[in-house]
Amino acid sequence: MTRYLCVHGHFYQPPRENPWTGEIGIEKTAAPFHNWNERITEECYRPNAAPVVRLPDGSERRFPSNYARMSFNFGPTLLAWLDRRAADVSREIRRADRESRDRFGGHGSAIAQAYNHMILPLASPRDRWTQVYWGIRDFEHRFGRSPEGLWLPETAVDLATLEVLAGQGIRFTILAPEQAARVRAIGEPEWTDVSGARIDPRRAYEARLPSGRRIAIFFYDGGASHAIAFGALAEGGEGFARRLASLAADVPGDQLLHVATDGETYGHHHRGGEIALAEGLDELVRSGFARLTNYGEFLSLHPPAFEVEIVENTAWSCAHGLGRWRDDCTCRTGLHPGWVQVWRGPLRDALDRLRDDLAAVFEDRGARIFSDPWAARDASIAVVLDPSTDAFDDFLSRHAAAPVDASLGRDAGRLLEMQRHAMLMYTSCGWFFDDPGGLETTQILRYAARAIELCPDDARGPIEAEFLRRLDGVASNDPEAGSGRRIYESSAGERRDLAAAGG
Repeated sequence: MTRYLCVHGHFYQPPRENPWTGEIGIEKTAAPFHNWNERITEECYRPNAAPVVRLPDGSERRFPSNYARMSFNFGPTLLAWLDRRAADVSREIRRADRESRDRFGGHGSAIAQAYNHMILPLASPRDRWTQVYWGIRDFEHRFGRSPEGLWLPETAVDLATLEVLAGQGIRFTILAPEQAARVRAIGEPEWTDVSGARIDPRRAYEARLPSGRRIAIFFYDGGASHAIAFGALAEGGEGFARRLASLAADVPGDQLLHVATDGETYGHHHRGGEIALAEGLDELVRSGFARLTNYGEFLSLHPPAFEVEIVENTAWSCAHGLGRWRDDCTCRTGLHPGWVQVWRGPLRDALDRLRDDLAAVFEDRGARIFSDPWAARDASIAVVLDPSTDAFDDFLSRHAAAPVDASLGRDAGRLLEMQRHAMLMYTSCGWFFDDPGGLETTQILRYAARAIELCPDDARGPIEAEFLRRLDGVASNDPEAGSGRRIYESSAGERRDLAAAGG
């Protein structure tokens, strides 16, 4: 019997760039750093690439990269920022993935993520497909290989989402134990109810989908993951090792001991967390208690022997299904007692209507340029990853219905950018916190403003007027913030200020 150990980190920050400048402005709460990306890079992303602890005698103890010994995903928009602003860190992340392939039988520890952290079960079918497609293409661009697994934002899942993953060649995903409904041995008729987080997390499961496709699912240990995320790292490396060791069971056969948390747990949320992780992994390996692995390797060595049915429309950070992104479901930060989140539903309704209006424009105008507008949108990730003129010309040569002059080329670029911002405006954190007047909701409304601005002139007015009407129903708890309309108009005003300044 072999114990296998896997620690997964979901490393992610929402895109924070100003949609008109492409740069992140000053975020005062991140002081003394310019913005939160910079601060978290120094507290977490860089230290995990080369953990080092200073000993009492002044010497240092250095550990191998945590990334090379764990399983991880990085949000594509975060990796794009790291490539621009902390290239040494992004190089180390890619190097660690190459090293992990040598360690884990050819299976890299990095997995993909849906592109900009959209809640996929609430997305339109086209957006759901594109988010996964872009996440895979971005991964291939940065890591030089195809991903075996894909992290679902907030682990939000339904069967339609799993179909998209399986249909695009993804072998596995990771879910919370509460998201399992029932299991049975493959080939056996009887199901066992495992609702309420009663599933055994120590094996891989197989979900059989309505299309006939299949995908493997790992359900992380919920109790240990929650403890690690909310304080257990204070026990240091030895305590972390004990916590992981406690997951083992006296049962026959090999078993997988695994946890999953936000990657920022290791160093940002918990100072020194990267050292506790490094020391804990060292302790468990040195003692011979467990063998390190990642999900791809374990799945190849231990194909699923059990089938699972999921609880649809659920996520790891909401006790009410998907309420946190569409309802006043009581899930909130708790920092503002008495505040309500009735604004979430009207905000989603407003953005859904805007999305559909912009999609109709894209389909109509895009048909005059592209042989297949939606296939062109999928493929346009190539020019997001390489915004050079040559790359765009090559893209047009592949997807334009006929030769394109300079004017039509500009129209094509604007339509594709309109669609990119129409997806960015669904970044999940826009609903996650307590009020629409916060930075996160303000940011997604900035993306909405930019998407509308990129809309053709003759269609823009009615679309924006309808969007503003719906935003009137998005009420902030803060009288100074007012309605969604006021927040949006302030965001759209940024563009006018930039134009007046010659930006």
